[in-house]
Amino acid sequence: MDNTQITRHDYSKLPSIIEMPNLLAVQIDSFNAFLQADVPVSERRNQGLQAVFLDIFPITDIHEHFSLEFIEYMLGEPKYTVLECQERGMTYAIPLKARLRLVIREEGDGKKSTADGKNAKADGKDAKADNRKVKDIIEQTVFLGELPLITEKGTFIINGAERVIVSQLQRSYGVFFSEETHPNGKQLYSARIIPEHGTWLEFSLDVNDVLFVHIDRKRKFPVTLLLRALGYESNEDIYQLFYEFDDVRSNKAGELVGRSIGAPVVDKKTGEIVAESGEPLTEALAERLAEGNGHPGKVKIVRMDPTREPDVLANTFKKDTTETSEEALSKMYSLLRPGDPPNLETAQALMDRMFFNQKRYNLAAVGRHRLNKRLNLDVPIDTTILTANDFIAIIDYLLKLRRGEGVTDDIDHLGNRRTRSVGELLAQQFNTGLTRMSRTIRDRISLHDADSITPQDLVNARTVSSVIAAFFGSSQLSQFMEQTNPLAELTHKRRLSSLGPGGLDRSHASFEVRDVHHTHYGRICPIETPEGPNIGLIAYMGTYGRINRFGFIETPYRRVEKGRITEKIDYLSADQEEDHMIAQAAISLDEEGRIVGRIPTRNKGDIKLVDPSEVDYMDVSPKQILGVSAALIPFLEHDDANRALMGSNMQRQAVPLLRTEAPLVGTGMERKVAVDSGAVVVARQSGTVTQVSADMITVSPDDTDDSDLFDTPPDVYPLTKFKKSNQETCINQKPIVQTGARVEAGQVLADGPATDQGELALGRNVLTAFMSWEGYNFEDAIVVSERLVKQDIFSSIHITEFELPARETKVGTEEFTCEIPNVSEDAVRNLDESGIIRIGAEVGPGDILVGKVTPKGERELSPEERLLRAIFGEKAGDVRDASLKAPPGMQGIVIDTRLYSRKDSDSVAREKERETLRELERDYQQRIDQVKETRNDKLKELLKGKVCVELRDGETDEVVVPAKRKYTDSRLAELDFDRIIQSERWVVNAAVNEQVRKVIQASAKNIREIENQLEREQEKIRRGDELAPGVIQLVKVYVAKKRKLSVGDKMAGRHGNKGVVAKIVPEEDMPYLPDGRHIDIILNPLGVPGRMNLGQIMEIHIGWVAREEGRYIATPVFDGASIDEIKNALDDAGLPESGKSTLYDGKTGLPFDKEVTVGYMYVMKLNHLVEDKIHARSIGPYSLVTQQPLGGKAQFGGQRFGEMEVWALQAYGASYTLQEMLTVKSDDVNGRSRLYEAIVKGDNPPEPGIPESFNVLVKELQSLALDVQLEE
Repeated sequence: MDNTQITRHDYSKLPSIIEMPNLLAVQIDSFNAFLQADVPVSERRNQGLQAVFLDIFPITDIHEHFSLEFIEYMLGEPKYTVLECQERGMTYAIPLKARLRLVIREEGDGKKSTADGKNAKADGKDAKADNRKVKDIIEQTVFLGELPLITEKGTFIINGAERVIVSQLQRSYGVFFSEETHPNGKQLYSARIIPEHGTWLEFSLDVNDVLFVHIDRKRKFPVTLLLRALGYESNEDIYQLFYEFDDVRSNKAGELVGRSIGAPVVDKKTGEIVAESGEPLTEALAERLAEGNGHPGKVKIVRMDPTREPDVLANTFKKDTTETSEEALSKMYSLLRPGDPPNLETAQALMDRMFFNQKRYNLAAVGRHRLNKRLNLDVPIDTTILTANDFIAIIDYLLKLRRGEGVTDDIDHLGNRRTRSVGELLAQQFNTGLTRMSRTIRDRISLHDADSITPQDLVNARTVSSVIAAFFGSSQLSQFMEQTNPLAELTHKRRLSSLGPGGLDRSHASFEVRDVHHTHYGRICPIETPEGPNIGLIAYMGTYGRINRFGFIETPYRRVEKGRITEKIDYLSADQEEDHMIAQAAISLDEEGRIVGRIPTRNKGDIKLVDPSEVDYMDVSPKQILGVSAALIPFLEHDDANRALMGSNMQRQAVPLLRTEAPLVGTGMERKVAVDSGAVVVARQSGTVTQVSADMITVSPDDTDDSDLFDTPPDVYPLTKFKKSNQETCINQKPIVQTGARVEAGQVLADGPATDQGELALGRNVLTAFMSWEGYNFEDAIVVSERLVKQDIFSSIHITEFELPARETKVGTEEFTCEIPNVSEDAVRNLDESGIIRIGAEVGPGDILVGKVTPKGERELSPEERLLRAIFGEKAGDVRDASLKAPPGMQGIVIDTRLYSRKDSDSVAREKERETLRELERDYQQRIDQVKETRNDKLKELLKGKVCVELRDGETDEVVVPAKRKYTDSRLAELDFDRIIQSERWVVNAAVNEQVRKVIQASAKNIREIENQLEREQEKIRRGDELAPGVIQLVKVYVAKKRKLSVGDKMAGRHGNKGVVAKIVPEEDMPYLPDGRHIDIILNPLGVPGRMNLGQIMEIHIGWVAREEGRYIATPVFDGASIDEIKNALDDAGLPESGKSTLYDGKTGLPFDKEVTVGYMYVMKLNHLVEDKIHARSIGPYSLVTQQPLGGKAQFGGQRFGEMEVWALQAYGASYTLQEMLTVKSDDVNGRSRLYEAIVKGDNPPEPGIPESFNVLVKELQSLALDVQLEE
């Protein structure tokens, strides 16, 4: 196929309505909203970092003499580029500074009017210092530490490693109503308010229909106590909040027996209270009221049906002993703070602090939004504390639930679960850091002298930076990026985890939490999730999903009005979707875009057949339900979901191959994934390619509006060459454009790993047959033709990095050298004089990569050694070999070495540094002079012949050009533009003035950029390499290894059809088609029916057509080629309609009995290579206590000979072999060393001794005071 952009024959029937959003937007948008780096200070919104600062500041001391206020925060520039940070093991970060103002007030009583105090409490802010005189104001910029910066690819570079902050799915803030069944069958309802920070509140009905409130899951008291504390004192007041009263004549009260009395009934004559509010109206009481002597004419009865609902409030009143607001406050205080004597003021303050103080209690905007929505309130969204109305509405809803109205919440509904992305997680960490810092600031204020104190003295930057460093370094949500291939990288950034701090725990997570929920539609992929203990707890965002400002995932729908489809697109969250009827994307329409006939629609997880007029929305695309990985599987709709899950996950494990090839059968998503993952190089703007080399592409952009000012510098695209990924696969970019080619913005200029012509290419298209072949493909094993190995079809490059530091030790300095004691010349033949292996050297196991010697510790010398030293002087070889050697199984070629050194202080090094700096300055000065020259030429061109205004010299203020003269060539030649560049006007003509101003501004900007660049470069040279403490030099060696396909490698298709290569067969022995083409891969046909992944059969048929016709095919998920279309395509290509062909045995030349399904399948090699797993050990490390060999390849361990293996040897009666296994080959310490000697000498093996584990057992028994002794 030709080497131009791939065009695919698309089988989809539905047009694309809306462009898929950038797949990395989840990460990048969230971080940008947090940082607001490009937003002017005055326009910064109250979100992210800005919100955290405003929340914590101002910080005042106890007496409010000092107040530290926040003005703004500033961001610096990163010291190093992303690439330099990765190479040097640095963090890619920017300095964060804050401008703070310290206000010092004069000491005084500082009393505030009580009204002010109350207002301050109501506002939720701490009462500010009042009208005392300000003594001093000090403003200062304070450094708060380094803040890691997101890269263009949505990752963070932390200590040289590329990491991803995974978004967290968490229960939303707000109110939740739930129900549980009591053992006696009764439904018990409860409501819980979850704030962002602050006290948790739970209201619950118990089995006796009493309503309790729990604070922080500890203290429990009747809800009426809380209402009285809020100011609703009497039972009557409380009743009136939730019920209406019926005014009944006292003689008619008998008709309402069983209901409760609303207001106290008082005897008019005696003033005696006949019945209290909340008492039930009994027969006796009704009779007494009917008598009428002295009783009121009317009685207030609570309007409720006692047969339908119990009187919860009356039951609760019985449990509540308090009667006034003061009593309630005191009781609450003594319950919450037992031991402290209650005092009305402190009790009120505690109540305010718990729920009505912004600093102590915060629902966040999302919590308030959910509270308003759930309880039909209209409290302003910025009121993030609780109000009395919230409590009342919650209690009211619980009473409704008790009488069978209203619904409880489904916790797995996506309206109740929100996503916390990078920005929010970082804001939370900053909040923690700044809160800690505010505590230390308060402590320091009291210690410092008021006259000499400054913001700088108060702030300790380490507090914040240590919290941020801990988050990026060790949080469960900060993960080492999966970088096996571009898809793995992209999906890792779109991952949603329910685990992590504040999330679920995998051991306690129920089935319901893990299951697919109807609200996942279009928001979370129903297919892609790990197998194993994390199933369902880790999910991936849908292709079209986006996260709204409250953290809920939205998905787009096309609006339908009166049965007609419109072009309007609405993004709906799971809550908003509940009230609408939504049709799927594939529905039949007439020419005018009207829906034809009754159609199936979704509503709250149910499917209903409805008329077109009832439809509100329709899907924008059939693939919006899926995530990125699943959307890459062609014919996914014909695969069983379990196999599709494996297919999605295995695509992420595909190793980028040496020679990539895009799939013949794709889904049309391949280009989008390759571009959005950042694996390919994309043109920033349209232009012409001026230069192409292996490591750089230069594009000259089209003329822009500013072409009359300065020549737009060409866009330079550096390419990454043979870089190691996090998973040791190879990242290599190669150009796919030619010099002179015209490119458009967004066009792919260079392919990256696992891409081909700008499309994702995870595997190869190979000729596949479904048949059994001599039993070698039993149990999913794969038979492979030797052609795939010979032609490097599945070969891949893997790069390993080795590093070795030279440290300053107590006994001297370690040193890199090629002069290593007791090592042959042959072993150091590839090392240079500083002991580093040369690039291009081939290395095997045990070869020296870096020579290093360490001084030996001084030991007591014998008299003979002292005599020899006295005669021959200091012994040179008093060092030991500490070289870096290639590990076992390592075979490859050194492709790069790096040496990093701490800054030297000797004069030679200093002189060399000065020379480098001088050269750098010369280079940059030339560039500045060039800009000035261009500027001057442009200015002369603009000013020539124009009438001038008076110009003065910027330094001496002398008139250089008098007014009303014309600029001539000679006058322009004499002008020193640098000195008069500050002038506002140059000529009389305003339009020319504007042009002159533009030229000056553009040149000044260019010069500024060059100067900043120079400063950064100079700083890097002066600083030297930043190494870990105690390290003087560091060497890194990169070894590349080409791995061909071998027996034991794992391979897979895209439909979950995985297997292990069992045999590599000579090409001539493989079965062949009637035209003589040999099959490449043979798969077992029994792997299809049981697994129900028929997508692979469809793919193999249409793949055969694609190869025969020399074209690529796109068959999008749920909108791809039908079976009839595949049959027709086979027919048109001159292939059998059955998709089967006669095959001939390569060994005998005879045809096989039955026709075989043959075609082209896309097959990947997965990152489970036999070379990484194969392992052998003779002698190695032993465990300290048991003296048995360690386990695992990483520890160079042995193979465990377990209980069942012992049975096998017992069954054979192989007693000596068994004895050897359990003694000399395991933990008989003396026996194994004696055996080693015997083998070396060629003697017969000695008798085994006692295994160490027996000694351990004896010691354990002795520790239990059992005197066990072994008698020989």
